[in-house]
Amino acid sequence: MNIDHHDPFFDRSMIEATLQLAQRQGWQHVSLVDASREAGLPLQQVRQRFPFKSMVLLRLNHQIDDAALCGESYGSTVRERLFDLLMRRFDAMQDYRHGICAVMQAVPRDPALAAFLAATTMESLRWIADSAALDRQGLGGMIRLNALLAVWSKTLISWEKDNTPDLADTMQTLDKALTRAERMGLLKESASTGHSDALTEDGGLPDHIAPEDQNNTNGAD
Repeated sequence: MNIDHHDPFFDRSMIEATLQLAQRQGWQHVSLVDASREAGLPLQQVRQRFPFKSMVLLRLNHQIDDAALCGESYGSTVRERLFDLLMRRFDAMQDYRHGICAVMQAVPRDPALAAFLAATTMESLRWIADSAALDRQGLGGMIRLNALLAVWSKTLISWEKDNTPDLADTMQTLDKALTRAERMGLLKESASTGHSDALTEDGGLPDHIAPEDQNNTNGAD
């Protein structure tokens, strides 16, 4: 059977097979030869499309980005748009939950993998930030992007442990992390977009406050 290795089905099959093996035997023990056999794909075409193992993760990351960035992000503020876009990423990751968790478990013992994932994550977050109209200009923009990375990293840890069917724990963690970032003035909207500026000059107060934070606010002087 002649399979077009540029067909999205080819990528999905290889990604699924590789992550299934990672779930069963650990990422460090996965080989692309075994994954190609698991997927039932021609080894020569797999070699052309995936010359090294981390390329599988790169294709997966692109697939997750596509799911997050398709269509307009919802919300009138940077915070609301970031919440929507980041939750789209987590929703897309759910299909590969066990395999992704296996990769995450390998990171502390694999510096090259850690560096690769850090680079791909930052590139994804740049797209997310721009889609949400987060100002990335200048030194302040670098600080805001790193704050977004901190939000993502904190929520990713919560997602890894989240067994709720609707990702309620993940949403709560993301909500709190974005609320904190907004209160610190780290969610400034870009002036070059058509989005309405719903924030105050220093970042403004959040539109949605988690119940715990609301209680703290009500009790403040």
